[in-house]
Amino acid sequence: MKTTVGTAKNWWKLTFLLLFLFAHARVKAQEFNDFFENRTLRIDYTFSGDATHQVIALDQLNVAPGWFGKRTRLAELPVEGNGQIAVRSRKTGEIVYRNSFSTLFQEWQSYPEAEKTWRSFENVFLIPMPLDTVDVTVSLFNNRREITSTMTHEVVPTDILIRRIGERDVTPYTVVQNAADKSRCIHIAFVAEGYQQSEMETFLNDVNIAVEAIFAHEPFQSLRDRFQIVAVQVPSQESGTSEPHNGIWKNTALHSHFDTFYSQRYLTTLHLKDMHDLLAGIPYEHIIVLVNTDEYGGGGILNSYNLSMTHHPRFRPVVVHEFGHSFAGLGDEYAYETEEIPMYPHDIEPWEPNITTLADFSQKWQSMLDPKAPVPTPLDYGKIGVYEGAGYSTKGVYRAFPDCRMRTTEHPEFCEVCRQSIRKLIDFYTK
Repeated sequence: MKTTVGTAKNWWKLTFLLLFLFAHARVKAQEFNDFFENRTLRIDYTFSGDATHQVIALDQLNVAPGWFGKRTRLAELPVEGNGQIAVRSRKTGEIVYRNSFSTLFQEWQSYPEAEKTWRSFENVFLIPMPLDTVDVTVSLFNNRREITSTMTHEVVPTDILIRRIGERDVTPYTVVQNAADKSRCIHIAFVAEGYQQSEMETFLNDVNIAVEAIFAHEPFQSLRDRFQIVAVQVPSQESGTSEPHNGIWKNTALHSHFDTFYSQRYLTTLHLKDMHDLLAGIPYEHIIVLVNTDEYGGGGILNSYNLSMTHHPRFRPVVVHEFGHSFAGLGDEYAYETEEIPMYPHDIEPWEPNITTLADFSQKWQSMLDPKAPVPTPLDYGKIGVYEGAGYSTKGVYRAFPDCRMRTTEHPEFCEVCRQSIRKLIDFYTK
């Protein structure tokens, strides 16, 4: 009899627990719909300043059909970034969405030009369209991970001056790969730059090359079905891209050019509003721009874009390396022997997951090491350790392996630490 009563009590406890978990799951599942609708609010900003000053100004609010970013873990950040955008509900006071980013503006501030010139840069961020009034805060951080500038503004969803985009005249695009679950996947748009209309078959072929290059690497290879990919066929008036060091300026869709910050191989575009206008109405969150040139170069900026040349022999490793920056927030693991760039203060732990100054190494890959292993580690190919020389510095900044896709274009894969970081990020967005 005691067994029967105990069993009954246990059954009711189990039933109550299951009902609680079910109800809790329903609340969690409805969290996105509690605060947002299935549209994208695109917010355009201007960041301006010099080496010591930063000013954030709101430019334009735009709304487009569909939301293609995260729908769970909305207020969490997978990586810190050099800046963050946060959305706070006016009604409840809670943060209901956050994302991180890096910018060309912040990078430019470390260059000599910023010591004597004030410049402005376009920046564009995507958030889900709020159902009710929210406060949006944009914050920028310096290389000591301190807030240097912040601005908060109100967004009222019924504001008649929010520009409606992407509802007609959508740029032609081709679906390259379907995700297994389109409701929980990572959306990537490949964008043509410097391809004339007659060269679109070449562009589509270049997209396929880039896709296969990325998904030849782990963990992208084993998690390939979590990515939805489109190729956006944006025609340019002229073929190629601008090469200021050769006196060549081209009229292309995104106005990309080499010689960014006077670094010849640094290939970027500063016209982010044009780029997002061309993407309006297309399912995308992460952007890979393919540039129709055989000159070596590229660039990758966290949660902004990855831009790569296509017809140089190193196209494949470069597009993968730059995607490591723009998608996963990985840091460069190489160092300049002739020019030290003090981007990472040695007493501050970098936020990038694959480099360390040992200031707070427990937050990095310390748990993956043999406790008896020396730090730093004598160079030993094939073994995880702490190898000096990373983040553009030969001293004081360290990487986990002798070589990696984030260090050289010759190395065929991401190191174990980078693979683990990428896998965590993919899981963050898709589980």
